[in-house]
Amino acid sequence: MARGRPVFVCQACGAVHNRWSGKCDACGAWNSIVEEASSAPLPGGTSARALGRGRVVALESLSGSADEAPRLVSGMAELDRVTGGGFVFGSVLLLGGDPGIGKSTLLIQASAMLARSGHRVVYVSGEEAAAQVRLRAQRLGLGDAPVALAAETCVEDILATLKQSEPPRFVVIDSIQTLWTAQVESAPGTVTQVRASAQAMIRYAKTTGACIVLVGHVTKDGQIAGPRVVEHMVDAVLSFEGDSGRDFRILRAQKNRFGPTDEIGVFAMTGDGLEEVHNPSALFLGDREPDAPGTAVLAGLEGSRPLLVEIQALVVPSTLGTPRRAVVGWEGSRLAMVLAVLEARCGVRLGSHDVHLAVAGGLRVQEPAADLAVAAALVSSLLGSPLPLDAVFFGEIGLTGAVRPVAHPGPRLREAARLGFKRAALPPAAAEAAEEAGLTALSVPTLDALVARLAARADQTRMKEA
Repeated sequence: MARGRPVFVCQACGAVHNRWSGKCDACGAWNSIVEEASSAPLPGGTSARALGRGRVVALESLSGSADEAPRLVSGMAELDRVTGGGFVFGSVLLLGGDPGIGKSTLLIQASAMLARSGHRVVYVSGEEAAAQVRLRAQRLGLGDAPVALAAETCVEDILATLKQSEPPRFVVIDSIQTLWTAQVESAPGTVTQVRASAQAMIRYAKTTGACIVLVGHVTKDGQIAGPRVVEHMVDAVLSFEGDSGRDFRILRAQKNRFGPTDEIGVFAMTGDGLEEVHNPSALFLGDREPDAPGTAVLAGLEGSRPLLVEIQALVVPSTLGTPRRAVVGWEGSRLAMVLAVLEARCGVRLGSHDVHLAVAGGLRVQEPAADLAVAAALVSSLLGSPLPLDAVFFGEIGLTGAVRPVAHPGPRLREAARLGFKRAALPPAAAEAAEEAGLTALSVPTLDALVARLAARADQTRMKEA
């Protein structure tokens, strides 16, 4: 095969350039442009004239039946929750996560459960030998599961192996960065190879109905390595998150064509593999310290699952010219906004204090309903007065200082009542939902009303101690 004209491809976004440059004009990444061979010819020797003729496609109307897509249920409730009820036949998923976080453990457990249910499962490893995968399965007690193993990186060889018998129901490719195809003259892991290999696996999944999971590496900033176009090509992108110093893991859907994109699954890493956590609120509140200033319980919501987590804040006088702002598990820009509203609308002076904020347990909270809990924790730490142990907080704070309602207050409050909480500081619009859940509603129309209530509570505590 004649060598094509070399091109320069950005390894971050896949943009093609005519010559090398230090910065990609498409995505702005520096030192990401690499020389590669030109794209492969059309598969099967198809000519452009033949492709130009095309074929007539049947058109359908919007009316008619819209049946739910058939799914392959793995048997792991947390995994099925994130995928939207199971794997859709013919779908391709991309799973990313830090090295050692447990991606291979999760997939080998799911593969074993599906294989024991009578489905044909193939696990292809491009990074480990088949013996290493077998040792991991035996260590997890899954050595008797009828999972077919292979250690291969050539796409043509993998597809030939899959086509030699009936199509498998579930295929795991670990990982997509190790695959290469002879149709492309580039090194494995480059944009051209990753894109061509992913397209070949997607084509196989769509024609046979097999469910394929592609494992992807992540970069230092937590993004899945490789071209962004691969994330657009697949049907779902899942992220496996966690802290190496903690036992629990979070499986989060960043994209899902067949289900919600804000669902999470919670797992605990044990000596026997990953165990599902069906009550994550109790897990995140298990180590809560009583009578500790600067802690507030957020009644949050991740997808359809209510989740109670502890917000911790520490406010101390600063010895630096520019006070420090440290945030773990929340958006730093959101904290800056809450601090500005506290100072401008409530008279709480924090400009000369260091502020440290963390979500206990290492969970990452994204919803704006955490604003009220963060503000309560900050004021509690500044006053040195603990918040009530039986109270939860949620509500969005506007720039005017008003506390705005948030979506789905009912599930949040019912979860709080189930765990023994008695009171809830919330927007006035959610007061009725609190009464229905059996909680005492502490309506907070504006942020200064919350600050005044916490200050009065702190004064009463000091008078009792005196």
